[in-house]
Amino acid sequence: MVEALEAVAWEELGESAKDVRRALSRLLERGPDSTESDCCPLLSALAGTPTGISALATAALPFVVALATEPGTGARKTLVELLAALARRQGPVDPGWPEAWRRAHDTVQALLTDADPAVRREALALVEGAGALRERWRAEQDPAVRLTVLFSLGDHTADAEVRAILTGLLRHTDPVLRVAAVHTLARTEPELAVGELDALVEALADPALRSRWEAVWYVLDVDEPFSREDVAYWTAALYENEPAATTRFLTRLAAAADPAEDADLLRAVLDRSWRLLTRHRSVEAALLRVAAGLMDHPDSTVRLRAVHLLAALGPRAVAHADRLAGLLDDPGDGGFLEGTVGEHALWALTRMDDPRALPGLVERLCARFREEDGRAYTSGDPRRPELVDVLGPMTAHVDDLLPSIREELRRGLTDPDADSYLMADLLEVLRAWGPAALPALPEITGYLPDRFRWHDAVRTLATLGPAAVPAAPAVRGHLSEDPEENNAWLHWILWRIGDDPAGNLRAVGESLPVTDHSRSVAAVGFLADFGTVAAPYADRVRNALKSELPGVRLQAAITLWSITGDPGPARPVLEEEFLAMAAGGEHYGSFREALSALIRLGGTPIGPARTALESLRAQDDRLSPYGDYRAVLDDERLRALIDEALSTST
Repeated sequence: MVEALEAVAWEELGESAKDVRRALSRLLERGPDSTESDCCPLLSALAGTPTGISALATAALPFVVALATEPGTGARKTLVELLAALARRQGPVDPGWPEAWRRAHDTVQALLTDADPAVRREALALVEGAGALRERWRAEQDPAVRLTVLFSLGDHTADAEVRAILTGLLRHTDPVLRVAAVHTLARTEPELAVGELDALVEALADPALRSRWEAVWYVLDVDEPFSREDVAYWTAALYENEPAATTRFLTRLAAAADPAEDADLLRAVLDRSWRLLTRHRSVEAALLRVAAGLMDHPDSTVRLRAVHLLAALGPRAVAHADRLAGLLDDPGDGGFLEGTVGEHALWALTRMDDPRALPGLVERLCARFREEDGRAYTSGDPRRPELVDVLGPMTAHVDDLLPSIREELRRGLTDPDADSYLMADLLEVLRAWGPAALPALPEITGYLPDRFRWHDAVRTLATLGPAAVPAAPAVRGHLSEDPEENNAWLHWILWRIGDDPAGNLRAVGESLPVTDHSRSVAAVGFLADFGTVAAPYADRVRNALKSELPGVRLQAAITLWSITGDPGPARPVLEEEFLAMAAGGEHYGSFREALSALIRLGGTPIGPARTALESLRAQDDRLSPYGDYRAVLDDERLRALIDEALSTST
């Protein structure tokens, strides 16, 4: 093969040809010692970007096939994976490829009967049609390969013989095969899994099968076998579109698990429970009971997940406050999840407005910013909440918490190593508290000269009210230093803190374009705060209602109602947001803004708008774009606004 390799005119096949030739030579040289990493240049050059089959792939194919079928090659499994990727490749095809593949066909198909089970399993991606798969099902004896054949049969359920094989397995004496058959059939018949729920729970919780799952449960295109925890997690996913069935599966599996031996199952239960909770309201009571039963589990990875779920539920979990307080010093972690059990228990108590959360709260929350790394790898994972989500709602305890926040802000002003994100988060907390945060005016003002953090500081000043007017000179300094597009915003800030009301109104009003409103959304929104004194600019706002940009129209509608007191032109624009959201829209920010404005301006939802809000209040899906704890918090806030709006109806 070395001579054949050297005979190819690689230099004519593009920039990557040298890497491909070198990789093939290395695989030949290393033989049984070759590994997956030796194949990386081939995978990149032949099956990476761009799409399609290149002349380089055509030239390399005979060598890849020869190496893949040579028992003395250590990296055979990866090479078969490459062949499967090439067989599925979409896009432009080199003219020589079809003939090269035809010549390799019989040799490639022989991999299905190879002596190495791992090679046979990987070669299933090369099977041609239901008939060949049925043949492999009848001939295959290795349990780990046999299960992968079974999953592959799921692509051919329209074939009567395949369907007979799969339905027959539903009553097989091997529980693992039964579970695999349910997974396979549920891809096209999701309702089937509901009828098999009890059998699935029994198989997964069977102690005699604990070690079997990882020995046999292989899925094409996934290198590692599935553990029992993985299988349980994806079994729960079979019910994903039916919250009641998912809840029933999870609660039964939790009850069937052995607390001492089945931490893996309980993690799967809680991970899937968490996904379910962030999507649906109706599951809260049942999942609260599951989490409450596991918050004292000896395994910290289980404990943390349970406590995080209880924390998200907050007031609905108040019956468990004493047990949560007992976990405040628990250092247990969740593996790759963020935070400790104690940190999540602390958040739970703040959600319940429990005074036991107050001592050292700010210090504990800020300590995490001095750690070297966080560990939440996906946005849907249980994780530490943002500071504003913990402290923002605690307005009743500002007197207790503000001194510590001021101390942290002062440290940020003097310590060059202070975490900028922490300072930004603390300023966001002060914005949530509004005028109650006024004692921190010296610290907030201290950040105005900071070119990185002044923006957060100015935004915070705007929430403090006229008592913050001593900061006006520092804010005015930015009018000459910053881009002109910031001027309307800065004048609005100055007005908010009581500086030159008439002059700042004029500056904001005249910044609003007379005709082109493509960039005017911010200025229109600022003008709304001025109320009726901004009436001289009503015509400019009316013009903004004609904008093609939905955001500008919404701001213009709110502002026009605010400065004229006339709801007529504004109401249809606000109601569009309600109707769009009820129809499945996802613009939660503009919906919240329209709803808040309706309430603030004393509007009453009637007719279709009222019906839309009532349907949103009744729906089970969370009112949030997020998939983590914020889904629950968003849902609570939006439903509270909907309740408030509907309570004004006559």
